[in-house]
Amino acid sequence: MKIISLTTYIVPPRWLFLKIETDAGVTGWGEPVVEGRALTVEAAVKELGDYLIGKDPRLIEDHWTVMHRGGFYRGGPILMSAIAGIDQALWDIKGKALGVPVHELLGGKLRDSIKVYSWIGGDRPAEVAAGAREMVARGFLALKMNGTEELQIVDSHDKIDAAVERVAMVREAVGPNIGIAVDFHGRVHRPMARALVKELEPYRLMFIEEPVLSENREALKEIAALGSTPIALGERLYSRWDFKSVFEEGVVDIIQPDLSHAGGITECRKIAAMAEAYDVAVAPHCPLGPIALAACLQLDAVSYNCFIQEQSLGIHYNAANDLLDYAANKDVFRYEDGYVAIPDGPGLGVEIDEDYVKERAREGHRWRNPIWRHKDGSFAEW
Repeated sequence: MKIISLTTYIVPPRWLFLKIETDAGVTGWGEPVVEGRALTVEAAVKELGDYLIGKDPRLIEDHWTVMHRGGFYRGGPILMSAIAGIDQALWDIKGKALGVPVHELLGGKLRDSIKVYSWIGGDRPAEVAAGAREMVARGFLALKMNGTEELQIVDSHDKIDAAVERVAMVREAVGPNIGIAVDFHGRVHRPMARALVKELEPYRLMFIEEPVLSENREALKEIAALGSTPIALGERLYSRWDFKSVFEEGVVDIIQPDLSHAGGITECRKIAAMAEAYDVAVAPHCPLGPIALAACLQLDAVSYNCFIQEQSLGIHYNAANDLLDYAANKDVFRYEDGYVAIPDGPGLGVEIDEDYVKERAREGHRWRNPIWRHKDGSFAEW
């Protein structure tokens, strides 16, 4: 079996899909994308394709090694996202060729389903309590919200009060037993993070995400000492080498590698195994499309320390198209009582509606990160 082509499709709302074809008629799909940089990642995929054409797609570990180590400059969001989507597609091909799900090739699943959480807003907070009640009514047992609007490095305490009030409203709306995660989104700098973490302690959160940017995580030891809420980060880390120092520092409780950013299934399996050795939980980041979610669920199936999965059904980014629009088998992600089933179909388990992908690719997208500014005109972290 040989790879004969790599074809990319930029599709709404902000996704990039990849189809890898073989001379045996077996195709695989991946989702290589950095949100807001789809065209850049697409170019990286095409560059890597120069090496892959004519190769046996089943030699996944070797291809991953060459794609990563075969360049003098390594790592980072663009290259690792390109590798991630290719890796997903190669696993999809291998599973389909053998007629088994990817998790069967990774040792067999140790769970049949996994808890999922749903996003309820908070960017420009309004009606988050109503959104929380709606998600619980739909069966979700865990929710995530953004904690704050923009915050300067040192800001007024009324913004802390407003953020705490919103979390309090959500806790009151859903009761004591629904998991609530609060994402600081890297918007909060060390001085304000200390105040906010301390004030949120009474609300018994499931976790606090990115209380500071990962590049400022030397502050986490001090922040962690202010409360008992688990700390999560990792969506902006791209390899096992990026995560190595996180584990060694011993402060982070939950890591969130993104299987479309951090080298795909091959690399994230290794990251999850490293995390298990440090007694760190895994909650894969995935505000993306159906291929990315299917890849995450294959990892969840075989990783003991995975405990919850992010997913994008109904998320505000998905205005033009939603999670299931591109799936031919729309029951692939079976949601029930706050859990989603692990797909058991061959490969990644999701069947892509290629005709619809081509139709929507004619529109494409040019999604960009919002640019926020503080009242004084200076740039604000989004």
